[in-house]
Amino acid sequence: MNVSPKDLRQVVVFQNATEADLRQILENSFPRSVEEGEYFFLQGDPANYLYVLLHGQVKLLQTNLRGQQVNLRTIYPWQMFGALGAVRDKINYPASAMAMENCAALAIKSLFLKDMLRTRPYLSNDLMHLMTDYVQEMQVRYRELATERVDQRIAGALLRLTAQSGQKTDKGVELSFSRQDVAEMSGTTLYTVSRVMTEWERRGWVRLGREQIQIIKPHELVKIAEGTER
Repeated sequence: MNVSPKDLRQVVVFQNATEADLRQILENSFPRSVEEGEYFFLQGDPANYLYVLLHGQVKLLQTNLRGQQVNLRTIYPWQMFGALGAVRDKINYPASAMAMENCAALAIKSLFLKDMLRTRPYLSNDLMHLMTDYVQEMQVRYRELATERVDQRIAGALLRLTAQSGQKTDKGVELSFSRQDVAEMSGTTLYTVSRVMTEWERRGWVRLGREQIQIIKPHELVKIAEGTER
């Protein structure tokens, strides 16, 4: 996939970069393809590169010592991920980046972007805004885990996915995610997600497939997420 400076401006961190900066970034990056189920990097690896996703979807997974996984965030095309090495020295990736389908990305050396940040305050400012958005999202996720019922968290996760990547059809909104994905996003187990969503399917609110979820009545999920259902 050929990437132009104009394409690169879709990345939040690069939206205010000059044409010369964008060309320099492209000259100092290289394409990397990762097949479905494989990883751009693993939790604990040195954060030597950051990535701009060009095609596909990537999930950032954090694993504890018992092997339990949490999906911290799903990455979509023209989003940056793995950028910690550009702001901190000798740091490791805190999560793994797994391709949810065949993916392509631009790999950029962390030290290269770090050098650019020193002399380009607009890049630093946009990167700070991006990381602030991530922190706020994590705060929302933490509040949900601490205060909401599990069915509220599942409904909230489905609604976020609907807004971010849902594909409208004449039968509803289709999501290319599995029940395991939803469990990782909502901080619960596959068994619990299957039990809750099977009941929703019985009520005609969703339709479940092997690697796909169809949202038929999103307004019912909104009521559950907001805790206003009867």
